[in-house]
Amino acid sequence: MPTTLSHPDGCLTISEIENGRSLITAEPSDRSKFVAIRSLETSYPIELITKIFEIKGPSWVCDEIARDENSNYVSKYLINELLAYFEPVVIERARILDFGCGSGASTAILARRFPESQIVGVELSDELLSIAKARTDFYSLNNVQFLRSPSGMEIPDGLGEFDLVIMSAVYEHLLPDERPVILKNVWELVRKGGSLFMNQTPNRLFPIELHTTFLPLINYLPDKMAHWYACKFSQRIDRNESWESLLREGIRGATVSEISKRLKSENDAAELLQPGLDRDQIDLWFESTNPENLRSVKLVAKHGLKLVNRLTGICLTPDLSLAFRKK
Repeated sequence: MPTTLSHPDGCLTISEIENGRSLITAEPSDRSKFVAIRSLETSYPIELITKIFEIKGPSWVCDEIARDENSNYVSKYLINELLAYFEPVVIERARILDFGCGSGASTAILARRFPESQIVGVELSDELLSIAKARTDFYSLNNVQFLRSPSGMEIPDGLGEFDLVIMSAVYEHLLPDERPVILKNVWELVRKGGSLFMNQTPNRLFPIELHTTFLPLINYLPDKMAHWYACKFSQRIDRNESWESLLREGIRGATVSEISKRLKSENDAAELLQPGLDRDQIDLWFESTNPENLRSVKLVAKHGLKLVNRLTGICLTPDLSLAFRKK
């Protein structure tokens, strides 16, 4: 018999199928409410599914599980792009900081892919850290440690230095006054010769905001107008959300120049790396696209982005993938 879990915003049905797997289906109470992924199969035990559902709710429970288990999701972006900048041997025995690790999907993926590395996950939210710890317990990972940030403007004391600091889908969630402070703090944790890697940060120059609202041209509007536009027309957000809440959700991405200038202002030894094999950020974006999801359209887009880049020097990929080495 299926198990049904209840939440103030809806319910989740869990049906056992085979080989220890379950089919889960989320149903929000408000049928018009946005649901990232409505149904999927998972190997997670019911205890872990329940924890994620209680914290994430019906709109995001399936998406959160897919971030870890779907090989075409976080893993494809994170591992493929990391290995475009760094040889596996550089990462395999490294001390790695997964800053802003959230619910630990990226941390668990890194720990499984590089079992001889030592990974520290840092996150601001206690609720998300509880999911992250439950995930690593499920996988019996012994090369991971989680710590809580004291605040949005601080990092835990005594972290030490790291060979590699990763900010995967993190920078866009920092508030404007947090960005320069946090970037300075995490850069100081990179040892000399080590690197800072940032990916899945929405490109503020891209004509469509694909992270929070899915609205065109909002990236180019001033804050007050962007707030009104988002609340009026986006189907993915609450009509009464504050601008600060939308900033925390990631409505404002970043640009290559913004991040590069902030690093350079703190330390002139930040060297922007290029992907290997004569690739650029546009190639990395295309390589990470799902082959079953409009790949032919994205191939045309790739050539268009290459042309814009040649003519203007501007990279218009939807997301940024950047690596900086501390000389």
